[in-house]
Amino acid sequence: MNLQKKEYTRRAKAVRVGCKERGVDGLIVTGLENVRYLTGFSGHDSWALVLPRSVVLITDSRYTEQAQGECVNCRIVERKGGLAKEAEKILSRLKGITTLGVEDSSSVALLKGISKILSAKVKPASKIVEAVRVVKTEGEIKLIRKASRIAFDAMDWALEQLKVGMTERQLAALYEYKLSDFGAKVGFETIVAFGPNGSRNHHQPVGRKLKKIDTILLDFGANYQGYTSDITRCFAVGKVMPYFRKAYETVAKSKLQAMTTIKAGVEACLVDAAARGVIALADFPVFGHGTGHGIGLEVHEAPVLSGMNKKTVLKSGYVVTVEPGIYLPGKMGIRLEDDVLVTEQGAKVLSRDKRFDIGPDLPVLLSI
Repeated sequence: MNLQKKEYTRRAKAVRVGCKERGVDGLIVTGLENVRYLTGFSGHDSWALVLPRSVVLITDSRYTEQAQGECVNCRIVERKGGLAKEAEKILSRLKGITTLGVEDSSSVALLKGISKILSAKVKPASKIVEAVRVVKTEGEIKLIRKASRIAFDAMDWALEQLKVGMTERQLAALYEYKLSDFGAKVGFETIVAFGPNGSRNHHQPVGRKLKKIDTILLDFGANYQGYTSDITRCFAVGKVMPYFRKAYETVAKSKLQAMTTIKAGVEACLVDAAARGVIALADFPVFGHGTGHGIGLEVHEAPVLSGMNKKTVLKSGYVVTVEPGIYLPGKMGIRLEDDVLVTEQGAKVLSRDKRFDIGPDLPVLLSI
């Protein structure tokens, strides 16, 4: 058995264990990322059935050829009618399936529709696949690292084109355009924020033009072969104002403190507390979002590094972002973010690049 087939077999077995724990005989997987995780298929409008002895992808004629080229260790069924009706045809030929789980991320209408068509009892099932996905394999870690390198390369090129008078939208467009040269696509909507716009956590690029003396916040990522990176960097343009440097140094120290705390066996809420403590002691307003989140096939997935998450204990193989920030409405915002692998020894940065290094003593002046 080759390594790829072995990995997909492992994933299916782990999901079956989760099904047994939830009291279901199989699982209808409807989420795009979860379908891809279990089958390798990257298309849309398709379901995966995790059955006691097999995994089945239900798709249609638009995707059959694609599925044949992508799927690993699963049977492909081309449907003629609805997804639920095709699932019932498959299940009717099997014995021993009395209760079937359906991902509870599905809409209420879809759950009701499936219940009406399937003869087996249908039961909403929560995060069975996600519980397996949260621990990343070496292959997944390599893809996330590659996605971060591509993001840096594309942003480095985009910044070389940057001029005073260019708009936020233009810089975002240059970055997203360049990603295709590296065989990647945008991981999420790129955030480019000049000056006061940086205080908006999820700012959408607008027509605001770069000034001779200004600040820049860039939150960017790349999606490479399904896996996403998530990085944030900040710069001053023309002149580093004292308040900017002080805030930047504080966020850099906050990030370092959080990363020093990360280790297998540590509670997620303690990482969050470590980051917040540094900013509070510096008399800056403490950020309102979490300190970080998991990444992988989705840009936001488990676990969450938050003070409200008192149940999660970090495990080796988790990949999380660390992204503290300081936001001063009407003035500026600074957030520094990297993608980090949790190990038994501590945190290992996957998004490391000398061109975009972070540190309290490093210059943050961008030459334009």
